[in-house]
This record gives sequence, C-alpha cells and structure tokens, in this order.
Amino acid sequence: MTPIDFSCAASRHIHEECGVFGIFSPESTQLAPLMYYGLYSLQHRGQESAGIVINDDGVFTSYRDVGLVNDVFSQQRLRELGSGSIAVGHVRYATTGSDHKNNLQPLIINHHKGRMALAHNGNLVNAPKLRRKLEMSGSIFHGTSDTEVIAYLLTQNRLISPDIETAVCRTMEQIVGAYSLVIMTHTKLIAARDPNGFRPLCIGELPDGNGWAFASESCALDAVGAKFVRDVQPGEIVIADHNGLRSIVDHCGTAPHTMC
Repeated sequence: MTPIDFSCAASRHIHEECGVFGIFSPESTQLAPLMYYGLYSLQHRGQESAGIVINDDGVFTSYRDVGLVNDVFSQQRLRELGSGSIAVGHVRYATTGSDHKNNLQPLIINHHKGRMALAHNGNLVNAPKLRRKLEMSGSIFHGTSDTEVIAYLLTQNRLISPDIETAVCRTMEQIVGAYSLVIMTHTKLIAARDPNGFRPLCIGELPDGNGWAFASESCALDAVGAKFVRDVQPGEIVIADHNGLRSIVDHCGTAPHTMC
C-alpha cells in the first residue's frame, strides 16, 4: 500500500512548504495577471504545481496544473481566466510521491451555502486521525493531502455556522499543526494563521487603496505593487470584503472588529 502524504512537503526535511496568495478588489478587474506575478514571486516556495481561481460575482473560473508558474499559465490561459473581484492562488512544493493531480491547489469546495476555494501552506499533525474520522462518517477523499481534510472540516462547519468566519474559527479549533490558509467565498477573502505562527502570512494594501492582498511572503505584495501592512498574527483570522478589513482573534466567540 502506498503511504499517504499528509503534508504539503515531506516533514522529515525543512522546506518552505508551498506559497499562498489572494487578492480582494471592490470592483471586477483583470486579476489573473496580478495573480501570475504574485505566484511567480513565490515560485521559490514551490515548484511542483501552480493554480489560480478567479471569482466573478460568485462564478469561479480556475486552472491548476503540474509545473512552474510560467509553464502552467500562458498569456492565453490567463485571458481565459477572465476578470473578477476576488482571487486565490497556490504554488506547491515538489516531493516524492505527491505529484498526483488531485492534490493540486487551490481546492474548490461546493455545498448548498455556496462555493469556496482553499489554498493551504503547511501540515497538520492530527491529519491522519481527522481523515479516518471523516472517512468513517462517509467522506470520500480524492487526494492524499491534509488540505482536503481541512476542506471537509470547513464544509461541515460552514453548514452548521451562521457565517464563514465562525466556520473558519471552528475548523481551526479542530486542526493541529503548522498552517496558513487563504479562503475565498463568493463575497469574501479570508486569511488565517495557526496559533503558533509557524507558517508565514502577511497583509498588503493594493495601490490607491483599491483592495487587499494576502501572501506567504511580502515579495508577492511587491510584485503587484501592494503596500505591506503587517503580518497576520498567530491564531488570527482576517477578512477582506466590501466592508473593509476586519480581524478575529482568539476563538469563535470573539467579535470581529474593524482594523485601523
């Protein structure tokens, strides 16, 4: 039996373990080129695959494939992604036995409360336990990454939560390990970082105040002309939507507040 790779990169070595990038814009625009430049600047974090999902008023258009960013995304492919107001992207670290296309990110999640796209950097120490529990309850896995475990938990929690923020909080209470997440819904872009802050994640403001960006490293912000604002704090959830930028810290019961 082939062993399951539950991490974005082999845990026996120290790796960058993937790069995540996301953009929120108040108006629909050509986000694909910006996503390309952001992911290209994060190429050192992952060379196995690259993916982008563009959200145009709730309609998700995506493309993911094995290879470097400039191989996966030609000019024609970027044009086909179209315009949108929110986008999320991912580059994945190459590891032996982990190049199955079902492991490519971002993952797109469908449920009756709407669609989500998830990009994940890191690994969970309790992924095998969570996966077994999910499988015993009827969940069917298509890949071997712990990102899919997060996706199932996020979906379950969203179905019983009043909003996506609460669902993310509840999911973070269940998972243990080093991770940073960028999650896109039809109206919001959300960034979350593990309580120990093992995986990097930062916030940027787009030129002329025309939106926000979340990235594994500030070099991606520089690539799209965004201004570095600050790092996402350990255990923090940051939400970008048409109401601006908001932060949730600590636990699900914490009320969100508007950021300065």
